[in-house]
Amino acid sequence: MDDVWKVLAGNLAAVALIVSIWTHLSYRFYQLPPKLRCAGLGVAMGLAAIASMLLSVRFDVEVIFDLRLAIIESAAVFGGPGPALITAILAACFRLYLGGAGVTPGLTAIAIVFVLGSALWFFAGRKPMSHAPSILSAAVLAGCLSIAVLALLPAADSQRAVDEVGLPIAVLNFATTAAIGFFLAYFRRFTLERDILYAALTQAPDYHYVKDLKHRFVVANLNVARHNGRARSSEMVGLTDHDLAPKERAEQLMAVEADVMRTGQPLDHFEEFLIEEGKPPRWYSTSKVPLKNRQGDMVGLAGVTVDITEKKLLEQELRSSRNIMAQAMAEMSDGLAMFGPDGNIVFCNERYRELFPKSAYARKEGAHITDIVRATVRNGERKDLPIDLDEESIQAAAKTLFINKDEVIPLADGRWLSLRTRVTEDRHVLALVSDITAMKESELSRKSFAEQMKGLAETDALTGLSNRRSFDDGLQREFEAAKQTGRPLSVLLIDVDRFKAYNDRYGHLAGDVCLKSVAAAIATAVRRSGDMAARFGGEEFAVVLPDTDGETAIMIAEKIRTSIRDLGMVHEGSEYGIETASMGATVLISASRVENPAELVARADLALYRAKDAGRDRVGFQRLADERVKKPA
Repeated sequence: MDDVWKVLAGNLAAVALIVSIWTHLSYRFYQLPPKLRCAGLGVAMGLAAIASMLLSVRFDVEVIFDLRLAIIESAAVFGGPGPALITAILAACFRLYLGGAGVTPGLTAIAIVFVLGSALWFFAGRKPMSHAPSILSAAVLAGCLSIAVLALLPAADSQRAVDEVGLPIAVLNFATTAAIGFFLAYFRRFTLERDILYAALTQAPDYHYVKDLKHRFVVANLNVARHNGRARSSEMVGLTDHDLAPKERAEQLMAVEADVMRTGQPLDHFEEFLIEEGKPPRWYSTSKVPLKNRQGDMVGLAGVTVDITEKKLLEQELRSSRNIMAQAMAEMSDGLAMFGPDGNIVFCNERYRELFPKSAYARKEGAHITDIVRATVRNGERKDLPIDLDEESIQAAAKTLFINKDEVIPLADGRWLSLRTRVTEDRHVLALVSDITAMKESELSRKSFAEQMKGLAETDALTGLSNRRSFDDGLQREFEAAKQTGRPLSVLLIDVDRFKAYNDRYGHLAGDVCLKSVAAAIATAVRRSGDMAARFGGEEFAVVLPDTDGETAIMIAEKIRTSIRDLGMVHEGSEYGIETASMGATVLISASRVENPAELVARADLALYRAKDAGRDRVGFQRLADERVKKPA
């Protein structure tokens, strides 16, 4: 039994050596296409399987035990079906070459493990297993399969094989799979981290480099290489500043680096203005830090140099234009103030103070926005800020400084100011103040005129009641509200009886007087703010009564009818001798089957028809819960 353990342990060592050789070769040949690298993994694992069979345990006549199953499964779950297929083919071919009684069980076992390993690859999402639980799961599967395939031997040999070599076979297959999995996972993470670090260093936009203790370049990015006339980063390796710069300049650079490595103190943003032969003058900012290994020993330094020429040119341009800008802002007609992130005034022109005469003393450079608000409140300068404003409200008003806004400020002296504030990315605030008193007065005048015109557009010129368009809009709104709330909505239609005959007998001027009198009677009876009385058309009027049930609507209709009758307007063409009116009323309740306002008006019209048909000078009522009834022809 000890020999079995020793042989299989040697097997594991050989497999580990071959896998290690392959990983190092794959890192060197990283430029190969992915398919070739997969094929390489398959070949390496196949060679490991062959090595395992060469160092196998001889169980019986031409029956051998080794670690090939763990290797094939590892190729599948850590590489994919492609590498596993190559590994399985190489292992199968070598097993055929060895021959013997164990060929058929061996080939069958190879096929089973290939299929199961490939299935596990697809189950894992078609990517290599890289986490400890999944790797250990694959290792357990390999150990179990190494025992399970013993059943492929003849019955007499199978049980004896389990008893004699079952434990070492299971343990070493488990260990082989786990070792290969953890090694490949570690190598992938190591390669990825190194590639990321190398790419970050060599592809960074500025000038990045690392030097050893002898000031030789260990690595440099492409910008450093091109700056020094080299085509590739690798051409910088091993060079010093003596190879790249004049002697005096090189000694200067190396002295600075020697001081950094000697003291361990970094060089932070050291700015230089350099004039190089054949190149325009440039400004550079350089930082260098010492590098130490894990034991704390100095091993070199890392440096980064940034071209800050554009920044310097912008600073010069800013300085040269600052006085011009200050003069321009001082002369501008609007008030301008800039606040810092702390809420203090950084700059303000004289016009800014002039626009706020009562708090001008507080509006100066260095003043905090809270003190400015206090001065404004204390002096009653703004109408929208009462004099008795408490401290909490003052603090809240001050915080609104850091919000982008456009607002109009009413002042106590009757002026109007426009205040626009904008917050910059660095939390500065630019405030622009303009006197818009004339514009605001003009706006208020236009608004008043527009309201007057709107009133005229919504009012019937003859009666002073709402017109038909205003009635339709109001009924639509109240209809939708009633539908949502379930509250009742009543509608009255009013028709002046025998009005055509009245016009024919007394003339149109008298007819207009009659309609005005009827409208006045309706308006007197309809007094609630939400009610609407309108001229519906010709001699017809309509009333909308929100939140009014049927009984109340009939009472209001009767009141209107009585008021019109009490006018006592003589009408010889009427059966009553005076002018009267007929009315139709209906009410919308939650149970009503009405789909739109037009249907509601139609029901009121039906009630009006019935009132007129019954002798006029009365109120008809139509319930909406009834079945829909067409108006008689």
